[in-house]
Amino acid sequence: MNKIPTNTEAGTGKKQEEAPQELPRDYPAALPIDVVVTPEHLQGWDAEADLGFPGQFPFTRGIYPTMYRGRFWTMRQYAGFGTAAESNQRYRYLLSQGQTGLSVAFDLPTQIGMDSDHALACGEVGKVGVAIDSLDDMETLFDGIPLDRVSTSMTINSTAAILLALYVAVAKKQGADLRRLSGTVQNDILKEYIARGTYIYPIRPAMRIVTDIFAWCRAEIPNWNAISISGYHIREAGSTAVQEVAFTLANAIAYVDAALTAGLKVDDFAPQLSFFFNSHNGLLDEVAKFRAARRLWARVMRDRFHARDERSMLLRFHAQTGGSTLTAQQPENNLVRVALQALAAVLGGCQSLHTNSLDEALALPTEQSALLALRTQQLIAHETGVTNTIDPFAGSYAIENLTNEIERGASDYIAKIDALGGMLRAIETGFVQSEVQQAAYEYQQAVERGEVVVVGVNRFTENEGKPIPTMRINAEVESSQVARLNALRARRDSAKAQAALAEVERRARSTENLMPAILSAVESYATLGEISDALRRAFGEYQESVVI
Repeated sequence: MNKIPTNTEAGTGKKQEEAPQELPRDYPAALPIDVVVTPEHLQGWDAEADLGFPGQFPFTRGIYPTMYRGRFWTMRQYAGFGTAAESNQRYRYLLSQGQTGLSVAFDLPTQIGMDSDHALACGEVGKVGVAIDSLDDMETLFDGIPLDRVSTSMTINSTAAILLALYVAVAKKQGADLRRLSGTVQNDILKEYIARGTYIYPIRPAMRIVTDIFAWCRAEIPNWNAISISGYHIREAGSTAVQEVAFTLANAIAYVDAALTAGLKVDDFAPQLSFFFNSHNGLLDEVAKFRAARRLWARVMRDRFHARDERSMLLRFHAQTGGSTLTAQQPENNLVRVALQALAAVLGGCQSLHTNSLDEALALPTEQSALLALRTQQLIAHETGVTNTIDPFAGSYAIENLTNEIERGASDYIAKIDALGGMLRAIETGFVQSEVQQAAYEYQQAVERGEVVVVGVNRFTENEGKPIPTMRINAEVESSQVARLNALRARRDSAKAQAALAEVERRARSTENLMPAILSAVESYATLGEISDALRRAFGEYQESVVI
């Protein structure tokens, strides 16, 4: 470690003092860094090759030449609860308050392909997101919102093809030009097997659905992002920053490989890939993480996949502040956490951002807490001045050193995964899950030993906390949603719906693209659960292997 200059050596003229002892860092997932970082740490670093200018390869400083000087990031608050009508009211409220994009949260039954009247859906309808069973619900969800004039992100994976078809069907009913639709469907099934668990089908047929979406989006909705490859949930499961970058990009490599195997050309689909990262507590580490991910992806696309279109090399990403960092104790502290995490995402060059609400460790956000979370973004954009210059940390010895270390560590992980036979094999053998679980265990142990300070939890605690207003989902939501679903089934053309479902299953057993059949099924008012069951009959269901 480099010697810290004393006061006399630093030229203050004061009496020489002993160098202070280094204090332990409170954030263990952060990378090791010297107390003082100097040019010696950047030996071999080439400013032109490794940094460059914004909008130029390797895009370390940002993917666009003007970044926020041209326009701010999209302020996209994640929301959805109860019924489609209730969620529609929240969306319209947030849009009226200056939100610039929608982000839809679906309830658990919707995420795993079950209608609201399924036995396993009992108690879960509308709880962690909005319940969507059919086109009828989707029309209500976006009532009064012109889909060709708003950008929409949908956090959905196993049933992504169905929700995307529902969205397109609503746009068609509105008379929208489908080529003008913009937004993202998450469609990142691999991270479900790693970290989140809302999978349905075995890995390989699930990957087939992903690439079918790629091909269909390119032909039908070319301005839509066909996937949002998510490191967010990997980080929420307990990974380190390096693991988040490594496993996210390794997943992305697997998707590109699958699309190439399916006969697509890299520059035909790669510009529609997007990413989703966590913004955690370590401000410097997070800024460096975003820069490293951008640079590493550009090199992967150019050198590994030989992309020629520069748009294929751009790592466009949405960021969300760290849900797992929020505490039920002293929840007002979460305002500060979220503000700092959002600042890191902006300094790191995100394209869109969601800021969590202070009450999310307790319940879904109230309208007031959601508004305050949105105001956090608006304050950063308009009052801090951090958007006045692009990549303001560029050239910082500490940030450039951290950027290099994260890129190096992520590259080492990707090499290990390649040696195992690729990401699908690494997931099937439990390697990735084991790495994340070990990191999560080590972090929790450090918290419990007091080596990691969590303000209000294991230090600076209070005997009695102040209660804050929390949102509660009405118990009648489930019964009303089931009644709505039964009414739909009674009035639709059942023969037409059944014929459409039979075509979905037939295509699933062939190599034909699934999306046209799924779109026809939703337009016939077949339900999400019925379409998912047609695919279950063809593909089977995934059984998780135990990771020891």
